[in-house]
Amino acid sequence: MHIDIDNDACIGAGQCAPAAPGVFTQDDDGFSMLLPGREDGGGDPMVREAARACPVAAITVSETVS
Repeated sequence: MHIDIDNDACIGAGQCAPAAPGVFTQDDDGFSMLLPGREDGGGDPMVREAARACPVAAITVSETVS
């Protein structure tokens, strides 16, 4: 799984961090960011829910192809 956050689109609504707190956090300005080492989602089943919760669709989750 690959997670991408569009920093230009993110408005800091903060819906992703409570939806998947093991993967997402917010920076000092309130904008979404991935926790270190969680770029692949760490197998957290709530990652897709966090992406759906984003009101501006700033989070994209895609499957990685080997």
